[in-house]
Amino acid sequence: MPFHIELPDTFTARVAAGTTPALGLWVCSGSACAAEIVAGSGCDWVLVDGEHSPVGLESVSAILRATAAYRSVSPVVRVPVCDVALIKQYLDLGAQNIMVPMIDTAEDAAQAVAAMHYPPRGVRGVGSALARSSRWNRVPDYLTRAGSLVSLTVQIESTTAVDNAEAIAATDGVDAIFIGPSDLAASMGLIGQQSHPDVLAAVDHAMTAAKKHGTLVGVNAFDPAQARAYIDRGADFINLAADVQLLARATENTISAMR
Repeated sequence: MPFHIELPDTFTARVAAGTTPALGLWVCSGSACAAEIVAGSGCDWVLVDGEHSPVGLESVSAILRATAAYRSVSPVVRVPVCDVALIKQYLDLGAQNIMVPMIDTAEDAAQAVAAMHYPPRGVRGVGSALARSSRWNRVPDYLTRAGSLVSLTVQIESTTAVDNAEAIAATDGVDAIFIGPSDLAASMGLIGQQSHPDVLAAVDHAMTAAKKHGTLVGVNAFDPAQARAYIDRGADFINLAADVQLLARATENTISAMR
């Protein structure tokens, strides 16, 4: 009889079942060691950044293995772009939870959904028997159950995306939206001003759109006061800091204190 393995619940399933907002941290270093340290911090989810960081397929695979021991933590892998072939590869190496950046329209969101699923719902290529996604065919009925074993979060990061937030949130197969105030501010001509009233109003508009359609919504917020404000506003999940940022500030503070 084959050995059977059951995969953890998806990130969005855990967020939906939670009674408090899910608190997350970025892993931008590309280090599996750093990822394991972050995963043991008590956070609820870890965002592995494949968009702005030196993170490729091999390092993501190592990071997923390093964090797998922390069963209460959900790793979410952000791909660099909405690319069908790349998303297929990340799924096959065992990333259950995918985040896709720079989704501006419902059509963009639908393309991301299609990349996540096997035909007839989507266009994901079938190779799970050879891959970690099915634990090399040790997950029972993986091909028929795969749609329930993965989650998709799309990012709203531009004025165009905010204008289309309701249609994006309503797209079948989009489990959550994650708002990026930094890129949103830049698209509004307010680069570096994530707390500008116009940026906050745009974030609020996107959050309202998500809530209207029952779609989970999260926000990136490195400022603790702003993070609490987003939680009070109803954010289902939030990302608070990054491994490289924490390391940079802690080392500076240590040296500065001794100078």
